[in-house]
Amino acid sequence: MSDENSEKTRPGLFKRIFARAEPPTAAPEPVIAAPAKRSWLSRLTSGLSRSSSAIGRGIVDIFSKRKLDAASLDDLEDILIQADLGAAAAARVREAVGRGRYEKSIEPAEVKAILAAEVERILTPVARPLLIDPMKKPFVILVVGVNGSGKTTTIGKLAAKLGAEGRKVTLAAGDTFRAAAIEQLRIWGGRVGADVISREQGADSAGLAFDAITAAKANGSDVLLIDTAGRLQNRGELMDELGKIIRVMQKLDASAPHAVLLVLDATVGQNALSQVEIFGRVAGVTGLVMTKLDGTARGGILVAIAEKFSLPVHYIGVGESVDDLEPFEARDFASAIAGLDRVDP
Repeated sequence: MSDENSEKTRPGLFKRIFARAEPPTAAPEPVIAAPAKRSWLSRLTSGLSRSSSAIGRGIVDIFSKRKLDAASLDDLEDILIQADLGAAAAARVREAVGRGRYEKSIEPAEVKAILAAEVERILTPVARPLLIDPMKKPFVILVVGVNGSGKTTTIGKLAAKLGAEGRKVTLAAGDTFRAAAIEQLRIWGGRVGADVISREQGADSAGLAFDAITAAKANGSDVLLIDTAGRLQNRGELMDELGKIIRVMQKLDASAPHAVLLVLDATVGQNALSQVEIFGRVAGVTGLVMTKLDGTARGGILVAIAEKFSLPVHYIGVGESVDDLEPFEARDFASAIAGLDRVDP
């Protein structure tokens, strides 16, 4: 090849060499979107899925293969009782489904809609918010329940919600039997910015309640949440101690406690009925909080409790996070337990 030709080709050759030597352009890092926060309705529906699936499967098995008759209504009633809705509520749903439909075909979806409507009718009167009277300062809330029902965690979540509303909150670690409960409440107090009144393990719980009211008055708290030791409703001496706590409180404030919340574990099923009855008699329960609805196929127990006692249901819980305890809404619960698909706002 001549020098002339070489000179002509060299610039192109250099260009190709240098082009190959240039570092490759770095690919942009993928943008990972934060997972969308699910709405309460979505979390409630998911939490009640064990209950709604058991009911839904039974409804499909009964009504997708035969016309409505007395036997199919008997089967429906059995399914609802097994889901712990209670005999009275099951009978109401049975009557509503059977009205004017004998020997006719009925779609499972229609049965679910009737179930949701009847459950909503039962629950609407008890779906009432927890009202804090600003004239009672501090507004004293005594939290009671059996062992393992979730009292301490519920107190922490309530403190977070009340604090977010701009209220000054004090917590009292009245479960003096368990060091873990005292420490757990201290941790919650640190998280939500609430003062915590506590004593050493084994201290007198009634005396602690007295000290807590005194301290909450002194520090200008709007709300005082008092934890108590878990106690089985059939243990007379422990229930007597609960009565003592209330009497000691009333030496400082004759109207205290201003609210008594019974925390119920949904997984205990029918046993919750006796808890409501006995705690109500001893402590004067004013409202209910039901937890662990996501852990049971018998979430219908809330319906049975509402039917029998007509006590306000203030909050329900379907998980461990703060957002998994929310004010009780009858329509949302009824739709979720019946397995109805609703548009998620």
